[in-house]
Amino acid sequence: MALLEEINKRRTFGIVSHPDAGKTTLTEKLLLFGGAIQVAGAVKSNKIKKSTTSDFMEIEKQRGISVATSVMGFEYRDLKINILDTPGHKDFAEDTYRTLTAVDSVIVVIDVAKGVEMQTERLVEVCRMRNTPIIVFINKMDREGLDGFDLLDEIEAKLGLTVCPLSWPVGMGQRFQGVYNMYEQKLVLFRPHSKQDELGEVIEITDLSSSELDEHVGEDAANELREEVNVLTEVYPEFDKQEYLDGALSPVFFGSAINNFGVKELLDCFVDIAPTPLPRFTEEREVKPLEDKFAGFIFKIHANMDPKHRDRIAFMRICSGTFERNTNYLHVRQNRKMKFSNPTTFMASKKEVVDAAYPGDVVGLYDSGNFKIGDSVTEGEVLHFKGIPSFSPEQFRYVNNADPLKSKQLAKGLDQLMDEGVAQLFTKEINGRKIIGTVGALQFEVIQYRLKHEYGASCTYEPINLHKACWVSGEQADLNDLLSRRKRDMAKDKDGNLVFLAESAWTLQMAQENHPNVGFHFTSEY
Repeated sequence: MALLEEINKRRTFGIVSHPDAGKTTLTEKLLLFGGAIQVAGAVKSNKIKKSTTSDFMEIEKQRGISVATSVMGFEYRDLKINILDTPGHKDFAEDTYRTLTAVDSVIVVIDVAKGVEMQTERLVEVCRMRNTPIIVFINKMDREGLDGFDLLDEIEAKLGLTVCPLSWPVGMGQRFQGVYNMYEQKLVLFRPHSKQDELGEVIEITDLSSSELDEHVGEDAANELREEVNVLTEVYPEFDKQEYLDGALSPVFFGSAINNFGVKELLDCFVDIAPTPLPRFTEEREVKPLEDKFAGFIFKIHANMDPKHRDRIAFMRICSGTFERNTNYLHVRQNRKMKFSNPTTFMASKKEVVDAAYPGDVVGLYDSGNFKIGDSVTEGEVLHFKGIPSFSPEQFRYVNNADPLKSKQLAKGLDQLMDEGVAQLFTKEINGRKIIGTVGALQFEVIQYRLKHEYGASCTYEPINLHKACWVSGEQADLNDLLSRRKRDMAKDKDGNLVFLAESAWTLQMAQENHPNVGFHFTSEY
């Protein structure tokens, strides 16, 4: 059956970590192995002018960080691999949380010197809530860092994962000689300063007591490796594929992404064990990939992927059936049929039109403002996909137009950027002033930068002291009462829903006590 064959070929996963752990560099090297790019870019370097494939926004190139999830697909060993490279910075966490709803498994990247960091803990928590299968890649082994066993203990303690090392390093930093791949029983030797497309020397050693090991790494390092592998086999559970797929066991690999080392071993194991596209849950029922009828959901919107064309793209994860170009599908929220003449697949900002896509694929739909994050597209059935979070903002500022001649551009820019879900726009009822609310402070900088460079509009910010934004619900009479008594605290969001802007926790508590028939909600999807 053609559909089953296509589903079994797909592996869709996200790469998550704390900023600077080497996530985007790892993505580059995976693309390099897939033949998707010819030369990997440097994330941060004054000498190398080529930036990474996944960091294609101008601000990402300047700062050397990812500020938006990028989607990339490539072929490897007759399989279709879809990578979603996410921002690591906590100020862009909302984009990452949403992206995790669109993947079937995750690779968590950890810096050997820094160990498990705060943002990694948060992201893994989201994965564990959904029992997402996790592989851990410990990066930067060519630098001095924490002891391997200490790192495994830290991963188990802080991330709550049961780990199962499938490779083990021979030394570290200056003494780093390679890794022993326990999954394939091979020794892979590290050659520093080798070219990007050169792989480490691979030696098949099925028996670690063999004197061949001493010849390659020296007697001391060989004895140390034998002892450590002995401890690993006694202390840690054996690898069980089903436990990994259930999210109960996490394989661990060691390597150095920047040196292209350990990445191929990770990729080879990943394509062997990673899940094919998994079912997705809707409010109505479970949607299975093998169903005949197509269904998918929008998990991300990105404006101006190509600044020359001012295009806006909605990213859709296909959950079941076959999605075909130029076919009428139902936009569930708007209850109307839509046809897509040029759906695209991605290599970051490079796009190709596709005629058909299958469960596990991520397709870009050109959008003129019809889609919102969380929207469902189906062959006719009314489905509402669950688990796509939308948070109440934590930081707020007034936004002012710095150039009165560009007020149209500012309005359009704010409108489109808010649709991406990076921030929320509130308009005060009492004076019509606009307030931007975000999860993190860095978002304000990104919005200001993008307004200027993508829309030619300038804005300035003004501080405002707010504790929370709460969406309100209730009978019209109760809402009118709240509006008349607390008009200066009321605003409307981009879709015209009423929002209560609480200056402090005490203000919110008082409003709840004085208006017992009004519901106060911390997400817009109450």
